[in-house]
Amino acid sequence: MIRLSPMHDLLQSLDGTWRDLNGMPSLVKLPNEEAIAAHLGIADVSCLNRFGVKGTNAAHWLESQGVAVPDRPNTWNSLPDGAIIARVGLTEFFIEDSLRSQFASHLMENCQQPPAKVYPVLRQDAAIVLCGADVNELLLQTCSVNFRAVSLIERPIFITSMVGVAVTIIPGDRNGNPFYRLWCDGTFGAYLWRTLGAIVSEMGGRAIGIEEVIKDKGYEF
Repeated sequence: MIRLSPMHDLLQSLDGTWRDLNGMPSLVKLPNEEAIAAHLGIADVSCLNRFGVKGTNAAHWLESQGVAVPDRPNTWNSLPDGAIIARVGLTEFFIEDSLRSQFASHLMENCQQPPAKVYPVLRQDAAIVLCGADVNELLLQTCSVNFRAVSLIERPIFITSMVGVAVTIIPGDRNGNPFYRLWCDGTFGAYLWRTLGAIVSEMGGRAIGIEEVIKDKGYEF
């Protein structure tokens, strides 16, 4: 079944290369991306599979499935093959796969008949990556969190508002430059992309394809 990213229509006008990834037409490449990504790039990664679960027994169930659960709320762990698990609050989690890992699909299948106090959560997020040396300047204009003061060693997660949209943000680093992942409700994805994209453009950046975003993170096409 074909899925469409919340940002699909906005990306159609870009002169790039598209591929079907996880059943979703995805913009994978645009010209001259490497320099853009080092300065300020925005990428749609909504094609990556996600699975959510919550409940007082959710952590125990995930551990029984072989998933290394973060021990503190609002932190995240890396999983094999480039996947991540985020602990959002005390008893809610979401897993995002890479293009090589299959944690989300396996957990979804194994949670068809969940045990007591374990509740699957449908994740139909708009997922965006912001990267490049000027990302923090962009965030100063769009979000109230001072990410310059954040310790990446603690692998924090922030649930905040960005240009009026509730978002979950994981700050990170790639090749010495900021590399931020963010998620929002899919119904707000187009607005968030349009608004962020306009500011990115004003700052001399632009959209980049998913291939540029993931090429150094162990993914394979």
